[in-house]
Amino acid sequence: MKYDCDVIQDILPLYKDGICSPASRKAVEEHMEECPKCKEMLSKLADTAIDEMIVKDRDEVIKSQSKYFKRRSALVGSIFAAIFAIPILVCLIVNLATGHSLTWFFIVLAAMMVASSLIVVPLVAPKNRMFLTMTSFTGSLLLLLAVVCIYTGGRWYFIAATAVLFGLTVVFGPFIANRRPVNAYLKNYKGLTVMAADTITFYLMIFTIGLTVGGAGFFPIALSVSVPIIMIIWAIFAVARYVGSNGFVKAGIIIAILSASTYWGTELIMQLVMRFDNVEGSYIYSTVPMGYSIMGIVIGAVFTIIGLLVGKRGEE
Repeated sequence: MKYDCDVIQDILPLYKDGICSPASRKAVEEHMEECPKCKEMLSKLADTAIDEMIVKDRDEVIKSQSKYFKRRSALVGSIFAAIFAIPILVCLIVNLATGHSLTWFFIVLAAMMVASSLIVVPLVAPKNRMFLTMTSFTGSLLLLLAVVCIYTGGRWYFIAATAVLFGLTVVFGPFIANRRPVNAYLKNYKGLTVMAADTITFYLMIFTIGLTVGGAGFFPIALSVSVPIIMIIWAIFAVARYVGSNGFVKAGIIIAILSASTYWGTELIMQLVMRFDNVEGSYIYSTVPMGYSIMGIVIGAVFTIIGLLVGKRGEE
């Protein structure tokens, strides 16, 4: 034989997968015409029954272990649920035994629901645990605020509820948007959706505060301060997400936006202060932030120019 069997057997896996060179393929085929041993080995390599059996066994083991851990999680969740039911039952018995109506019992019940949403739900939920945990936590927390507000005779529920909703949206919105089942619907619009949700819940909070405690001048002040800030945040998000350039250019534009908005925001605040304090403005207040703003804009322009030069050099 022209080639040694050890050499041909080393090439056989590449030959089977069709990724060897034409010369190697020709050598293998010529050798197998004279060597039944190497030809038999090639037939064994071509037999995928063993591989399929290994994959099937692996999938069965993974499935079995998954069911086992799900059962264990459900058992632990049930135990925690039973533990949380103890103080609820005790409160119910004491409340009835003392001859009082079911007042603070509902507060304890709602509080236990908040705790259960963070401990029991992640253990017993079969899938989409992050989404179910956060939605159940938000709902139970809003319910707790409602119960406390009702039994204390307060008028603060909508302010507290919208503030809590805004805070939870800001903190947990990005996590929920990137987890099932929400990410399947949002696709490439996760950041845009989170920003929109933050903006909507923020202005819902502002609107509720204005209706509840605000006077006649609340909305003009609130909108004149918040709208520019929200516009700046949206501008920074648009630059970071949608400007198709390198990091230097994005950083330069964002620095310039923040620097310009520093002067603009300071002037706006001073105008509001002077308006409601009945004092006359002076350009002295704006000279210091103007200097810093100009310096920041220059730095941003330098970063942008560096980014453009780096990008042009990379294209060459």
